[in-house]
Amino acid sequence: MEDFRINRKKQHLLIDIISIAIAATLTGCEGYDEIEDFGNENMDWFSSFLLLPNGIPSHDTFNRVFSKMNPLKFEQCFRNWVNQVLEMHKSQLISIDGKTIRGAKSNGIKSPIHMVSAWASDSNMVLGQIKVNEKSNEITAIPELLNSLFIKDCIVSIDAMGCQENIAKTIIENKGDYLLAVKNNQAKLYQNMEDSFRFLKIADSNQNDNVDHGRVETRKCSIITDLSHLEEPEKWENIKALIKIESERYIKSSGESEMSIRYYIASKDANAEFYNTNIRNHWGIENKLHWTLDVIFQEDSSRKRAENAAQNFSLINKVALNILKNDKTKTCSIKRKQRFALMNLDYLTILMNF
Repeated sequence: MEDFRINRKKQHLLIDIISIAIAATLTGCEGYDEIEDFGNENMDWFSSFLLLPNGIPSHDTFNRVFSKMNPLKFEQCFRNWVNQVLEMHKSQLISIDGKTIRGAKSNGIKSPIHMVSAWASDSNMVLGQIKVNEKSNEITAIPELLNSLFIKDCIVSIDAMGCQENIAKTIIENKGDYLLAVKNNQAKLYQNMEDSFRFLKIADSNQNDNVDHGRVETRKCSIITDLSHLEEPEKWENIKALIKIESERYIKSSGESEMSIRYYIASKDANAEFYNTNIRNHWGIENKLHWTLDVIFQEDSSRKRAENAAQNFSLINKVALNILKNDKTKTCSIKRKQRFALMNLDYLTILMNF
């Protein structure tokens, strides 16, 4: 990451500032005051691998740096880091979804910032993020995010917002495959799919039963490869399969049942079991990424509002999340790993060497 500051005003190295912020976040620190306090309390440890020409930066310095730092250049450094990991985990599911950082709302701005992120299921990592002003702008942001990622041989899953012809084309051009949810935002396609599953032969099906937390969930996946009921199928680059998921959830305590039907289009020539598994795994981005950022890292309540601070520090949180998720030295929750890192600098050293 190139240092963007004026030389005569620099008292602390940029690598020192970023490293202290990552280390502090790995231990559960949230605000700039906590990061400064953690740095001062562990000055000797930080001095063992950082230069620290003027000691630990103040909370105001952390605020200024993350507010002024170019988020696009910082994001590129992040992607270069994770792309090295991706090359070792080919043919995996990459889920893309958006999340609002509500605490970033300020100064009369109607809406807080909205981040679209990519999550890799097998490597258990955030691959990248892009900022959009409103949720509706995800449609234009997703192709930009896709073009920056290494998605060759991977299958990319996106909810109905991303079911767009240009997004499907972008994924294929980058040598990946798509799995896109279809809802009434694509009314003609949705109607064509309902007709297909009403009149055409099912090519393959798979059923999965799951019992968990007092619920019994049954998910049936059906696939049709006959595209004769689609109007202008050539609009959807390399489309191979129409997918229908019928799910029933039974709540043991209340005896109530919930049923739903969802449709998807896909470009990969695969069986129903493959798609049943990957459609279910798509929601890992909610459980493993968004929920963790809000509950463990308290991102939704963060008040880092100045200029680029919310976007840049969201990336710091994701660096810490990637490290903690992939640490194999301790088999416990993210929260417990943060506590161990706070109490044991030897363990924090292991994490920082990820």
